[in-house]
Amino acid sequence: MRVVVVGGGILGLATARLIAREQPGAEVTVLEKEPQLGLHQTATNSGVVHAGIYYEPGSLKARLCRRGVALVRDFCAERGIPYEACGKLVVALREEELPRLDRLEQRARANGVPGLRRLDATQLREIEPHAAGIAALHSPETAITNFRAVALALADELRERGGDVRTGVEVARVRAGAGAAAVVELADGSTLHADRAIVCAGLHADRLARASGEDPAPRIVPFRGEYWALRPERRSLVRGLIYPVPDPTLPFLGVHLTKKVDGSVLIGPNAVLALAREGYTRGTVRGRDVAETLAWGGTWRLMRRHWRAGAGELRRSLSKRVFISEARAYVPELRMSDAVRAGAGVRAQAVDRDGAMVDDFRIGGDGRVIWIRNAPSPAATSSLAIAEEIVTRAALGS
Repeated sequence: MRVVVVGGGILGLATARLIAREQPGAEVTVLEKEPQLGLHQTATNSGVVHAGIYYEPGSLKARLCRRGVALVRDFCAERGIPYEACGKLVVALREEELPRLDRLEQRARANGVPGLRRLDATQLREIEPHAAGIAALHSPETAITNFRAVALALADELRERGGDVRTGVEVARVRAGAGAAAVVELADGSTLHADRAIVCAGLHADRLARASGEDPAPRIVPFRGEYWALRPERRSLVRGLIYPVPDPTLPFLGVHLTKKVDGSVLIGPNAVLALAREGYTRGTVRGRDVAETLAWGGTWRLMRRHWRAGAGELRRSLSKRVFISEARAYVPELRMSDAVRAGAGVRAQAVDRDGAMVDDFRIGGDGRVIWIRNAPSPAATSSLAIAEEIVTRAALGS
């Protein structure tokens, strides 16, 4: 049995490692176009191990997130990777947010989020003494880790089990061959034949799918999420994770405060249209990426639907004062001088023809070739559980 996994991020590595575990003797190869593993969404996400609060009960996100938490926690313990259950507060600032908080609590309980508590203003400040709000949901088992460290440890285990990890190898096309075979065509003109191919191409998932003759929908529309960070002497303002109550009419969650396992505290992110698929700075522009984003009708429908929210995100991008003022609503002691510019990530957001942002994980294929067409947050949390789902769909279980 030969399996080729396209993509050396956390999803591809989790899948390859699981196949190597369940199929002793299988020839498992991971192909990654970058010179190192896990450089993009795996390395630039917030590091939050989500507990399953937000997701539609019964969805892949809900099921695989809850399963994934336990798998990630156990893997981190096994490999000595930092993992801290610092807890999360979802905070309501105003009375009009309370019905949304009620609905969120119902959803979280339906998903089996452990230890969930509804708090009043006094109780929430026992958890986060510097936070403001009139009510909150507390998820004590929401955690933080370093997902790139997880990915690299998965790669180490894969190699220990005889797997092959190749970096600097770009895939041009993947197709089903004769019989049960899959054919992986590389950019250098060479070809690999396998019994199964699994494509976890992240920011380039749609591009590789189209080149392989798959449905052009959904299309990846990249959004850059920019962060500020608290100065070290002000990190005591935040003990764990402080999040807003999500507004279902808006495409993204909004600014929040996130503790990292290294002790730093991030403020953000916003979400602005990126001008490159790996566009981590405002000045990074790639003509092909911009052209493909703008040529997709779903992009224009999305922008028409959410132009006001988009304008607000752009204001936050251009103004530190606007950005930090939003965070100050949750932590009133926060000052402009407390924040310094931090890095950014790019979210590979799948958008359908009608302009709808694909919410759930989207996994497809015919068994010989499996495609991951949408895997936004909580994909890192869910990664080891998504691997189980992929292995089942590819009929590769033990």
